[in-house]
This record gives sequence, structure tokens and C-alpha cells, in this order.
Amino acid sequence: MKDSLSLLARLGALGMESVEPVVIGALISAEPLLLIGPHGTGKSYLLNRVARALGLAWRHYNAALLNFDDLVGYPLPGPDGQLAYVQTPASIWGAGVVFFDEISRCRIDLQNKLFPIVHERRVQGLLLDQLVYRWAAMNPPALEQEEGSTYRGSEPLDLALADRFAFAIEVPAWADLPEAQQHQIILARDDEVCPEAARALRGRIASGRQLVPRLHEQLAERLAVYVRLLVALLAQAGAVLSPRRAGMLLRNIVTVHAARLLTAPDAAPRESALLALTHSLPQRATEEAVPDRVRLLAAHREAWKAADLGPDDPARVLLLEADPLRRALWAARVSSLSAIDFSTIVADSIAALPLGGRHALALELFAGGAAGRLVAAVAEQCARLYALVATPQQLSETVHANSTRHRAWQHVVATLARLPRGDTDTVPATNLLVGLFAANELATEADVDRALAAWHSAREQVREVIA
Repeated sequence: MKDSLSLLARLGALGMESVEPVVIGALISAEPLLLIGPHGTGKSYLLNRVARALGLAWRHYNAALLNFDDLVGYPLPGPDGQLAYVQTPASIWGAGVVFFDEISRCRIDLQNKLFPIVHERRVQGLLLDQLVYRWAAMNPPALEQEEGSTYRGSEPLDLALADRFAFAIEVPAWADLPEAQQHQIILARDDEVCPEAARALRGRIASGRQLVPRLHEQLAERLAVYVRLLVALLAQAGAVLSPRRAGMLLRNIVTVHAARLLTAPDAAPRESALLALTHSLPQRATEEAVPDRVRLLAAHREAWKAADLGPDDPARVLLLEADPLRRALWAARVSSLSAIDFSTIVADSIAALPLGGRHALALELFAGGAAGRLVAAVAEQCARLYALVATPQQLSETVHANSTRHRAWQHVVATLARLPRGDTDTVPATNLLVGLFAANELATEADVDRALAAWHSAREQVREVIA
């Protein structure tokens, strides 16, 4: 039975199969590793078992209770005037592995002192020359908007610190595990690490390190294109990755792929890239927004597909255009795009544009004939937007004087009176404001101004693109 278990399960860490290639990849690269997950999901247990299997000198610190003296010992001036430290069995000197548990509950001033340990293997400017692995663990951060958060003491990490962890692995929660694994975990005992499993882990790490240079040579150029496109797509989704993270991501993909190949020789780089990406986003430990699974998968697929395209291919150029209106307008001019790809770009652009902006896009798609290339659902959505600006709007409504809605309507009337007569945009702009007011989309005077400003801005962009 034991031979059929995954390597981490043979070490005693059960339920980690979904993230095992990422954990092994982090061990191969020896890059900083952060585990994120609810309490009781085996984060500390996993790292303890791995450290025991590696046989390295091991320091486990509870960062919530940690003082800096616990790390370095007590300072003592030496006879030459240099500062030395009185070491204790718990101090970091001589450690091969350091693990900062509960790092999100660590004081900010101490987090700043942990920064160079994680990033450079240095403390107080001194190199920790025996330190190989830097690990940390935390509960999901308690964000302000999460009223019912269980982990109120778990503060989001500073993005600069989180960005130093190459891997930010989401540990599977209890509910994510199949019943058979839950049963195994309940019956498990904290036995000594199996020597055979420990040897297998060390062997796999050594084999992975031999494999990585060859994989890097084979995949680096293509992965560099993929990562560059991916970073642009994620930025459009609101997740901005640093240049450092882009380099980390490429290396993470290579090491995760190496880890997968050691057990599945037919493993595909595409799946390795998605797995590495999923567990390489530092935003998971911060208060920054993380793209949901659907957006992440869509960005991965688009970037992977576009990495095969030439640098001047219109499809790749479209991927790198961050402005949603311009992207849709350029897509309308690329006749080689399939109806599904074109419709996806238009639908995403409409969702990203404000009132007024989306209506200007719909008007141009119908005026230029590109709307005929849209799939039915997106074409219908565009048709509703187009109809509002292209058709005279009728409004019959009684509003109470001095009410908010009455003031909004008065502002609509005053705004329309200022529009230049004879301008080709005046009629559709009039239809836009009256139609949006009738649909209860303009609740305040500020809403009126925003919608008209977005309309004018979008119309100007349209003229620039089609000029």
C-alpha cells in the first residue's frame, strides 16, 4: 500500500497530492516557500516532515511570539570592537533550514528584519552560509471587507515581503480532500520518517536539479514569451506582477515541470505552467486582489496559445493592448479572428467599460459592420446598447420637485442644452443620457457627468483608431 502513495504521503504528510509537484519544485530550486491555508491543514507538519527527511539542521520559529534576540542570540562586543553574538541552541546560525510559522502574525518591525533572511540569506548583513531553505506558513489574511473572517489576527503581508517568496502555495483544505484521504488522515500516527521515503525525497531533489538546466535550455525562450504575455493579461485583470516575479515565474515553471517529469515522463509543459502559476502569486498573502480561477485559467490559455504566434501577429498584439476599448476596436479590424475570439474580446471590453464608453463601442461596431461577426449572445448585448444611442428616446415620468431624481433630470436637461447643435455626436449623446435616465442608470448629477465624459472620451478614441 505504501508504495502506491505519493512521496509526501510516504513521508507522513497526507492530502498534499495536488500541490506535491510544487513543493518538490520548491525543494529542487531551494527558493523561498510560503504555505497558506486554514489552521489544521498540515502546513507545519508537512515542513517538519520534509526537514527531518532532508537531515538538515532545522530551526522552527513561531513568528507571532518571536523576538529578534531569539534569532541571532545576544550581542556582545568582541575584543577587536566587532559585534559578536552569544549563540543559543535556537539561534539561526548554522541552520540549514529555517521555518517562520505564523508569519502573518509577526510584528511589522520584525517582518522587516526577516526580509533579508528570506531574500538574501543574511541577517544583520552577515551571510548565513549554511542556510539552504527558507520557509514560512500563514493562515489566509483577514481582509477588512471580510466581516466573518476566522483569522482576524492574520494580517496581510507587505507586498515587498510576499514578493520575495517564489512560491505561495495554497494548501488543500479539509473539504477539498476526498473521503478516502480524510479517512487516512484521521487514522494517521506521527511515526518516525520512513528512511526509504527520506532517501527517495533526497534522490528526487538531486535528479530534479540535474534535469533543470536541460529543461531551461529547451523551454526558456518559449516560456519567456508566455510569461511576458501572461503578465500583461493579469495586469488587465487587476493583478500586477513585478519584473522580479516574472523571472521567478519562469524558473518556477521549469522546476515544477522537472518535478512532474520525474514521476510522469509524458507530463505536458502547459499543465506544469498552470500549476506553477496558481501557486506563484504573492497577492495571495497580501491585501491585493487575486484573479479568480476562471480569469486565471483564461489568462493562462490565452498566453500559452499566443506564445506560438509570431511577434507581429495581430492576435498577439491584441493580447498586449491593455485598454479595453482600443482592444475591441483593433479586434474589429483583424478579419482572421474567429467569431468566438472576437466575441470574447468584445464581451470583455463591454464589461470593463463604463456607461457611455460601452455604448460608444457598440455604436462603432454596428456603424462599421463588425457586429455581424459576433456570436448571437454578444451581438444581442451590443444591439441593446446600440439601440439606446441610435434611437430617439421617449420619457414620460412624474418626479417630485427637489428630489434627487428631479435634480438629476434637471442636470440632464442643462447638460443637453450645452451640447453643440449640428455636431454628429449630439443626437446620440442626447439619446444616451435620456435613455440611461429612463432606465434608472443615472441617479445623481455626478452619474450624468461621468456617463457623458466616458462617451466623449470613447468617441475620441474611436476617431483616433479608425483615422
